[in-house]
Amino acid sequence: MRRAALSLSDTAAAALLAACASPEAEVAPNVLVSQKVSTPPVLDGLANDAAWAGAKPIRVALSGGMNFAGGKGETNATLRSVYSGDTVYFLVQYDDPTDSQRRGPYQKQADGSWTKLKDPADKGGDDNVYYEDKWAMIWNINNSIGNFDKKGCAVACHIGEGKPYGNKYLAKEGELGDMWHAKGSRTGPLGKVDDQYLDHTRHDPKNSPNAGRKSDPGGPEYRGFGLVGGKPEFMPRDGRTSNVSGRYYIVDGQQVPFDDSRFKAGDEVPSYVVLPLKGDRADINVATRWAGGVHTSEASRKLVTGSKLDVQFSDLTQSYGFGFAAFDNAQVQHATGDDPLYLKFSK
Repeated sequence: MRRAALSLSDTAAAALLAACASPEAEVAPNVLVSQKVSTPPVLDGLANDAAWAGAKPIRVALSGGMNFAGGKGETNATLRSVYSGDTVYFLVQYDDPTDSQRRGPYQKQADGSWTKLKDPADKGGDDNVYYEDKWAMIWNINNSIGNFDKKGCAVACHIGEGKPYGNKYLAKEGELGDMWHAKGSRTGPLGKVDDQYLDHTRHDPKNSPNAGRKSDPGGPEYRGFGLVGGKPEFMPRDGRTSNVSGRYYIVDGQQVPFDDSRFKAGDEVPSYVVLPLKGDRADINVATRWAGGVHTSEASRKLVTGSKLDVQFSDLTQSYGFGFAAFDNAQVQHATGDDPLYLKFSK
């Protein structure tokens, strides 16, 4: 979602037009066909449901990110989709060498003090060491985003402009994108993809620090907490350290006052509480697993939500443009493809 994308070739464009006329016809390699199924998949991250067997995958080469493939920033994603009743489902899989959940923990030092771990090279909002795995889709709501068919979601990416890794916004008022932001250690633990959106707002460090990237109503998804008297304010109720349990978050309601006597030098504990998303922001369900160097997510959403901030899959004869990106333990430096992608529905 950062790199400029190439235009569709004449052949690919012709294939896309053919697919629009007949979803069952041969389609371009960047067209994901959602197969109609009678029995939908169960969201458990195992990807072994019969529904997926008949779903034709598309494969997307991603590049330009951080940490993937030994630091080369490259990976390969496979996307599948099915729909059943009033709901559409997506299977997202991509190569990821590590399961990254170690997002900004507090660590006890040899002298007994506590410090929050942070990427020493982070110049502001660009941590690539102590973060989490994520993936994201941006959908072209009502085909409102200019040049999306030529450049995909790269039209929203702008280098610099007051940030070390740039800003994300659309060209003009009236353009709107639906952003599905799967945050591995913030929304994932509670089975949700963060439902956000993208508009034309320019970056302003005081009034709009995130530029055009905004969240649907119904958050926040997490709440950070600080040091009190030099020690973390809370700890998990079970008292287990993050570097043993693998959980670098606390589910809201499971936090208790911190007991420093339970921890030794080198121990790590969470720095934030995850909160349940509500309403408009809670539309997308997900189950995620990592195994053997592969990230797997099974996600679902109602075809029609009724929100102006969401893409509405209300006409199953139409195609819906989107972009896909994956983050390997990176706050913003994601890997993405060159061409725009399109979702079509089979009969």
